[in-house]
Amino acid sequence: MKYQLPSLDYSYDALEPYIDKQTMEIHHTKHHQAYIDKLNAVLEKYPELQEKNLEDLMKELNNLTIDEKDKAAIKNHGGGHLNHSLFWNIMGPGSSGEPIGKLADALKNTFGDFQKFKGEFINSGLTRFGSGWAWLIANNKKLEIYSTPNQDSPLMEGKIPLLGVDVWEHSYYILYAWRRNEYLENWWNVVNWQQVEKNYDSVLG
Repeated sequence: MKYQLPSLDYSYDALEPYIDKQTMEIHHTKHHQAYIDKLNAVLEKYPELQEKNLEDLMKELNNLTIDEKDKAAIKNHGGGHLNHSLFWNIMGPGSSGEPIGKLADALKNTFGDFQKFKGEFINSGLTRFGSGWAWLIANNKKLEIYSTPNQDSPLMEGKIPLLGVDVWEHSYYILYAWRRNEYLENWWNVVNWQQVEKNYDSVLG
């Protein structure tokens, strides 16, 4: 099975003024596509791995007995594909502002209130040295804020990503330059909380 670039449910300019059209188009058609191309290339060596669901492959990656360089390539490019696929899905125009329902209750119970959660999440993105991601994850159904370097997937550690923000510079540099803090503050205006709530509901079962 060859992986393909997922289409977006919105246009490249739909997230403006918070994320610009040029960044979205380059990020989706160049960066994400490159992860997919390189993932497909390395998996050509392993027909048995091509049959696996990518989420399962990432969960099992550390235990695979394959060439270490190929394992690293799957981690980087498989993680890049999964991370970006979730990233596009949890964004959209016309954000509802805050979650509701079970997720809102869980955030309040875990972090105190939504603003405290938001502050801790932003800090996770700001303090990620170099490139990586900040996440809201479910760990045994409990919510945690988590950060990973590069394109590492939380699934590799048994954690299920619900919400994630890309803090690689290619995600924001055209519009925000070095101002990662401004990017992270504005990013909340495009979070699709309905999708994040669906992600959480799927964890609860």
